[in-house]
Amino acid sequence: MPFPRRGLPALLLLLSPALFAADARKAPTRPAAAATENTTAYKGAIVLDAATGKVIFEDRADYVGPPASVTKLMTFLIVHDRIARGDLTLQTPVHVNAEASKTGGSQVYLAEKEVFPVEEMLYALMIASANDAATALAIHVAGSKAAFVELMNARARELGLHGTIFRSPHGLPPSNRSLQDSDQTSPRDLAKLSMHLLKHTPVLAYTSVKRRPFRPGLKQIDMDNHNNLLGKVAGVDGLKTGFTRGAGFCLAATAQRNGRRVIVVTMGSPDSKTRDIKIAELLERGFAAIPIGAAAGTPGDAAISPAPRITPAPAAKEEPLIKFSVPKR
Repeated sequence: MPFPRRGLPALLLLLSPALFAADARKAPTRPAAAATENTTAYKGAIVLDAATGKVIFEDRADYVGPPASVTKLMTFLIVHDRIARGDLTLQTPVHVNAEASKTGGSQVYLAEKEVFPVEEMLYALMIASANDAATALAIHVAGSKAAFVELMNARARELGLHGTIFRSPHGLPPSNRSLQDSDQTSPRDLAKLSMHLLKHTPVLAYTSVKRRPFRPGLKQIDMDNHNNLLGKVAGVDGLKTGFTRGAGFCLAATAQRNGRRVIVVTMGSPDSKTRDIKIAELLERGFAAIPIGAAAGTPGDAAISPAPRITPAPAAKEEPLIKFSVPKR
């Protein structure tokens, strides 16, 4: 039955609130926009209270993919285990062979027959993300990269890293560039590994260093830490970055403030700027969730302590400290 002409305006007035309400329901909300932003900012992320292991935030935390050089956290742990067991010391000489000297990617340009103590190799591993140092350490510890990788996977099983399989000591992709043949892990597993390192090793003595010389002399290299958040985001002192085309930009980060420590891991960011901004945001979110006065997740009694550091090269001009805050929703 058609409505009288005069009745249409009144009917529209009656219906309009409902129509506007329907439009409002269809309009995207800020949380939805944030979810979309996170989808493009990383492939997986997690935030932990380092003292308790409590998950503060997670988003696709069980995503499995290549971690690139964040792999070196396990390489560090295997070497530390051998030192703690008495098989090595920080001053044990590591001889560089041809295989190690030919490792590509980030490196300190090790030459065949060069010799460096374990400690210097660990600094190269964690500051410069040196793939050649990772290979040299692996061969020294286990006799071959393959044997070292077996140790890495056995340790991963001991730590309950169920989504992890290592295929290299450095995180470089295989020659066939197949993601399936690369190292594989998840943000959750990397956070567990990071928490173990913080509590049982002196990993921060290495990852907190912004710049350090390697091979003092005519062939000296000044190693700059790949972690851009050091000195820029309050409290950040570790742990490890990673990048390959297949992995994207990855970072396992940690910071301590007012007796509280937070661990944040993201994997698969499209660029380093996006990764760093998101990590800084998640660190703020983590600290906001932990009451001041809660126990910090600082390292426990480490089995070894680094030897005294050599005098570093003059540091670059300090950049201003940047404090990030999470936008209010």
